[in-house]
Amino acid sequence: MLSSFLSKRIKLAKDLVNELSKHFSYVSILGNDIKAKSISCDRNVQSISDGRDTEVGFVVKMNNNKAFFEYSLDDLSENTKEEASRILKAISIDERFKSKTIEVKDIEEEKLERDFIRESDLDKYSDEELLNFSINLKNDVLKLDNHLLNVAVTIYTQDISKIFVSKNKTLTQNYTWVNGYLRAIYKSNSGKVVSGREGSYSNKLSDVIKDLPLHKQALIDKCYHLSIAHPIEPGVYDVICDPTISGLIAHEAFGHGVEMDQFVKDRALAKKYVNDYVASKIVNMKDGAASAFSVASYFFDDDGILAHDTQIIKNGILVSGICDLVSSLQLNFTPTGNGRRESYKRKAYTRMTNTFFEKGNDKLSDMIKSIKHGYMLFETNNGMEDPKNWAIQCVCEYGIEIVDGKLTDNYVSPVVMSGYVPDLLKSISMVSDDFKIIGSGSCGKGYKEWVRVSDGGPALKARVKLA
Repeated sequence: MLSSFLSKRIKLAKDLVNELSKHFSYVSILGNDIKAKSISCDRNVQSISDGRDTEVGFVVKMNNNKAFFEYSLDDLSENTKEEASRILKAISIDERFKSKTIEVKDIEEEKLERDFIRESDLDKYSDEELLNFSINLKNDVLKLDNHLLNVAVTIYTQDISKIFVSKNKTLTQNYTWVNGYLRAIYKSNSGKVVSGREGSYSNKLSDVIKDLPLHKQALIDKCYHLSIAHPIEPGVYDVICDPTISGLIAHEAFGHGVEMDQFVKDRALAKKYVNDYVASKIVNMKDGAASAFSVASYFFDDDGILAHDTQIIKNGILVSGICDLVSSLQLNFTPTGNGRRESYKRKAYTRMTNTFFEKGNDKLSDMIKSIKHGYMLFETNNGMEDPKNWAIQCVCEYGIEIVDGKLTDNYVSPVVMSGYVPDLLKSISMVSDDFKIIGSGSCGKGYKEWVRVSDGGPALKARVKLA
């Protein structure tokens, strides 16, 4: 349920909005109360600590039809007039920037009062129970293989409460997410040391506790194969991308590339290609907190816009970008529910949520059979994209060689995929009919402004450069 702290401050938020509305055409207040917890252990250490997402605070957003102003504070005062006076004294437009202000149309908001809540079971488990579960799982994995130098288990929970109050809106939401991580350090007979990871994720702790132990043997098998993997011979190959790599491509290719605050600054080439072919005709892509159920599935964004399901690519054609409230006003575009903040102390940017290719009609077995020589690529490591020039780079943890339509036991690691975004997307020739969203990721805007995002989608067949 919504945190009692925020529940008690809805009226104060309404009072402050009314007081500041005497001076601004638009005022809104976002209140955050996020309780995150990390419970972890390995061979040497046990810990229970607040997670990095933990925060409590408010941000006031104001507009006078020429500029937006924002003011963050830890709590709302019961003396609304004094609070409003402090805010008004703190904000001003420096003389140097008056000529650079941009007039925007009035912000039109529908009248809406709604409370959103998602089922949760976080309160059914104590910290002691979760720590004991982690210790027992760690010990169970260590017993399975004497090549293991260390094993770490982490249970990371988030209990997210938010309120959004403006003249026309009063919204509340409460939802939870749980990530379970199983990691290992492995030393082969030759002395090579590698690391591997497996994960589970759900809005319920019970799901993660049930599923995470099922990955024990998969983790050890992965570590063994990584310990005997060798570098790939650079070249252009036919590849099958597993869902995590498909998700990474979507994220880097037309995730960041269609964040429309970059359109405002002419920093995204995609701005010039809306309604043009940018991918194979069998490619369809979406983004949105309402597009899938995962770590980035909220009910409304930090601008108070309800969650959307946005079609980005339709049958190979780029049909839309994604945007926050401010960008939408500058571009005369409808906001898509993608205004997100790293915290109440940070600015809202256009950010991805669940970004993925939609499933197709091909069987994964047929996709593998269609390749004479190539690789199947697995497990997102890292990626980057240049929205202005459409260069892309995706790092995969490992690949498995395909010969004459069959997966071999030849592993290569690491694998770096690179190229020009339209070339990569237009090379997609098969899309699997299965689909998986992985809910454990985070994404930065450039090198900062971290928010939770998901990966995943179907498997893809493409032709790419690997090194």
